[in-house]
Amino acid sequence: MSFASLGLSDPIVKAVAEQGYDTPSPIQQQAIPAVLQGQDVMAAAQTGTGKTAGFTLPILERLLPGQRAGANQARVLILTPTRELAAQVGQSVETYGKHLPLRSTVVFGGVKINPQMMALRKGADVLIATPGRLLDLYKQNAVRFDHLEVLVLDEADRMLDMGFIHDIKRILAVLPPKRQNLLFSATFSKEIRELAKGLVHDPVEISVTPRNSTAETVKQWIAPVDKKQKAPLLIKLINDNGWHQVLVFTRTKHGANKLTTQLEKAGIKAAAIHGNKSQNARTKALAEFKDNRLQALVATDIAARGLDIDQLPQVVNFDLPNVPEDYVHRIGRTGRAGATGQAVSLVCADEIAQLRAIERLTSKLLTREVIDGFDPVHALPESRLEQKSARRRRPKKPKPQHRDGQRSGDTHRGHQPRSQGANTPRSPKKR
Repeated sequence: MSFASLGLSDPIVKAVAEQGYDTPSPIQQQAIPAVLQGQDVMAAAQTGTGKTAGFTLPILERLLPGQRAGANQARVLILTPTRELAAQVGQSVETYGKHLPLRSTVVFGGVKINPQMMALRKGADVLIATPGRLLDLYKQNAVRFDHLEVLVLDEADRMLDMGFIHDIKRILAVLPPKRQNLLFSATFSKEIRELAKGLVHDPVEISVTPRNSTAETVKQWIAPVDKKQKAPLLIKLINDNGWHQVLVFTRTKHGANKLTTQLEKAGIKAAAIHGNKSQNARTKALAEFKDNRLQALVATDIAARGLDIDQLPQVVNFDLPNVPEDYVHRIGRTGRAGATGQAVSLVCADEIAQLRAIERLTSKLLTREVIDGFDPVHALPESRLEQKSARRRRPKKPKPQHRDGQRSGDTHRGHQPRSQGANTPRSPKKR
């Protein structure tokens, strides 16, 4: 199957070919025809599956025959949760529309609003925006949606996680009711389906990966280690393995800053990106990381959402996330588009609850490997995959009565501990 066979015109197919792509990915094979036909779409797709092209390519095709956007008007609105993702989607629209007479604009917070207002005066066939900045521009009459044809919610699950639901509802209230709606999300959670009820109409549902699955091309393992030894262990892994490009996740902004300082002191060129960093600092750090001028990029979950880095070989979970679904998103930064990658988690005893939650979510016990010289003083407890179906209790048998009328066992109420028998999986051996 080729991109031309999906109904895309020569200028778009040419732009795709110039990027080195000739065969559509599964999400593109299903989404492109549905979007071209004007249908509403709900698509569940992990990052790295080609979902951005899955909606940008057919949108560009649909915009071609129509009249160009007028001043301060937008024909397509693509909402994203983060600045980085907005910039990435904007780059895709620009790349695939390079041979087309269409205009696109990207707007997000953290930078001056006046240049964005000036750009919108020319009109935008495709407007990519974060919710907060879009509302600011709308309140200042810098953008109107009288001729809006398509609305896209990209990474809708993350937008809900970040508390954008009220902003999204305000935006929906000012859009024309007659439009095409496309909703892309990593998962179809209950909250996402609730949002979809008032958004999409008779949608085509697409799901290209099992819910909460992780890419088979990513090698996943954990290194049990004491909390205070995590930074020295990470430095050893980077140096011993010659990792030239590693994305490291921390749970907090303070933790990202502290780790970056420790890496720099060890001679590893590093930078941190998180919500307290200015947009210019985040953009600069990402550009240097992509160009291999930075060896390590230390990020919080929100700041890293939407990062698109070709052939990223290593992801390290310096801290496990509190939300297990974030583990799937984190390691989705590597092993993209069929490439191989490695995801290493440095796990201390305090994080056993988060580890067990991740393993339950992904239905996979992660291999453990203790690194020489870093044997934890506080041992990481074992974990196992609980099979709920095997825990059904049998009906209680009546307890025998003693002569005095007291039932056997009344002095020791409650259930006895179940045997840890042969059904308990053994933990992976240390290598």
